[in-house]
Amino acid sequence: MFEKIEAKTVGLRLVQSSDAEFIYNLRINDNLNKYLSSIFGGIENQRQWIEKYKEKEYSKEEFYFIIYRKDTHESIGTVRLYDFIKAKNSFCWGSWILNENKTRYAAVESALLVYELAFKKLEFEQSHFEVRKENIKVVDFHRKFGAKQVDDNEIEFFFTYSKNEYIDFSKKYKRFL
Repeated sequence: MFEKIEAKTVGLRLVQSSDAEFIYNLRINDNLNKYLSSIFGGIENQRQWIEKYKEKEYSKEEFYFIIYRKDTHESIGTVRLYDFIKAKNSFCWGSWILNENKTRYAAVESALLVYELAFKKLEFEQSHFEVRKENIKVVDFHRKFGAKQVDDNEIEFFFTYSKNEYIDFSKKYKRFL
């Protein structure tokens, strides 16, 4: 279906078991993991988790990507598409991490790539996702993209974002693609 998709300075490629050490190091980095679920075990556990995840990818249930720099092909982060709700034609995305070696516009570009892939290639009509309330930068980021807050609880805001909203938004940001 796809192996990679690229924007101006970054791309997304499907995760491989050889990415286990990189992902593990991202996930245990206290500067990057504040708003993510905890992981258990070491690099070998991460590799085994990826191998099981590839089964979900093969059956088109979920996708896990490495975000990389186009200029050096260095891995700089991760992002996942998951929780596909067929009745609503909706997907969730998360596990979005970018390290200190990211490009200046890596966040914008990787988000645009997620939506390009999900809305145009996978033909979803909307996205649903949650963001921890204390993760103020990411909450603001999604609001600037036009995501609509539909609910909240003590810990998280819940958002939706439609294909049509993305199409309108992406016209202003096509220079990043």
